[in-house]
Amino acid sequence: MKITDIKAVYPQYKRVVPSWRTHFWQIVVRVETSGGVSGLGYGGGGVAGVEIVNRHFRELLLGRDVNSMQDIAVVWDDLYAASLPYGRKGLAIMALSGVDLALYDLLGKAEGKPVYEVLGGAKKSKILAYATGQDAALYHQLGYKAHKFPHRWSGAEADYDTAVATAARVRELFGPEALLMIDTYMSWDHAVTEEMAKRLAAFNVYWYEDVLTPDDLEGQAKLRPVVEPTLLAGGEHEFTHFGFADLARANALGLWQPDITWCGGITAGLRIVEIAQEAAIPVAPHRGGEVWGLHLIAASDCANLAEYHADHIQAERDDVWLDEPQPLDGYIQLPDRPGFGVTLNEQIL
Repeated sequence: MKITDIKAVYPQYKRVVPSWRTHFWQIVVRVETSGGVSGLGYGGGGVAGVEIVNRHFRELLLGRDVNSMQDIAVVWDDLYAASLPYGRKGLAIMALSGVDLALYDLLGKAEGKPVYEVLGGAKKSKILAYATGQDAALYHQLGYKAHKFPHRWSGAEADYDTAVATAARVRELFGPEALLMIDTYMSWDHAVTEEMAKRLAAFNVYWYEDVLTPDDLEGQAKLRPVVEPTLLAGGEHEFTHFGFADLARANALGLWQPDITWCGGITAGLRIVEIAQEAAIPVAPHRGGEVWGLHLIAASDCANLAEYHADHIQAERDDVWLDEPQPLDGYIQLPDRPGFGVTLNEQIL
């Protein structure tokens, strides 16, 4: 199959949170081919990502052959190299992620297989989902067996008490065997993390997420032994296998969380998992309960753990994709439809 057209669109979102996401949230990428098969992908970068795909990447992709995973890997390497002057991380790689995922969707549809079959077959028949959000009682009621709640440090001493109270309530609600995680979103520092680790030790927290900024690799490496046996998790704001190789060399994190729609797509995801295996680091993709991460989790050595956000659970988001698999009793069954198995809601474009 030869690529005959490619186009990215920034959907007409109505429910994007008022932050950097307002203009730089997810983009939809569509690739058309000479064989009449088209592929759809989901990337990042917003309005800037659209410009990168439609202007620079498009002129490099027209006429390219896409008949195998190797072809997709070559495309990835070429787009990465071409965007080096303004890329390497951030918006350009977010845009590249959408292209890569569209090509995998295309290949799966052409072969009549789900993407996880294209990748070699599912190693997991169902994926354990964890609910991210603040309504622990609802998530428990719905059957989730793992939960991550947010706790940002505001600078007040009372923040310690709030963290302990929330962890105690969640642990009592979910029981001793459930996975309990805390997302700090880059708001804790070394001293806060050390004190939190002491106060929260009784609650068997599986990981603390994004305690420092992603560039502070040395600081994270110093914190790992401080919080053990709890893991330091992060990586949603890291990009490509090159970035994760830096994490491995620095020994910075105990669990990696690449976002497959931002870090470089399936191609980068496979390379990241390979590096993680060599470093004996578990991988649990950010937003892994969405199909883009779910297929990688199923077919690779990623941990059997997929994040499912509150906006999905409580229908507080725009429906860009239809037919997404939904968790049931805390697990997500794999879709068996070709490609990623979802349908684009054309009305939102």
